[in-house]
Amino acid sequence: MLKRWALVLLIAYAALLLVLSLITIGSMKTLGSSFDDKINHFGAYFILTLLLFNYFRKMEIRNALVYALIAASFYGCTMEVLQYVLTTNRMFDSYDMLANFFGAIFAVLFMIFYKKLKLK
Repeated sequence: MLKRWALVLLIAYAALLLVLSLITIGSMKTLGSSFDDKINHFGAYFILTLLLFNYFRKMEIRNALVYALIAASFYGCTMEVLQYVLTTNRMFDSYDMLANFFGAIFAVLFMIFYKKLKLK
């Protein structure tokens, strides 16, 4: 990905997550499971972490992964708190925060394995 677009993509995606986290979403298409919401959170924060890593990639890879994980986790926690504070129809859910965190962790693990495979 072009380095000059990394920040633009990151900001655009973070803004999209902010809007989707705070607006009322009507009936979304489901995957047929009782935890579709958690799958959506996992995927959203997996992507956010990859975009953060891409932005931080000019650093040493270990630092970039740690910063991406911390930033994505903090952003996920902040969104849950904002849902509780700013909205009346959305609520704070610790399981959503956990799904956000696991999405970020899996993105970091994905990048570690991807980099190891790429080096071979």
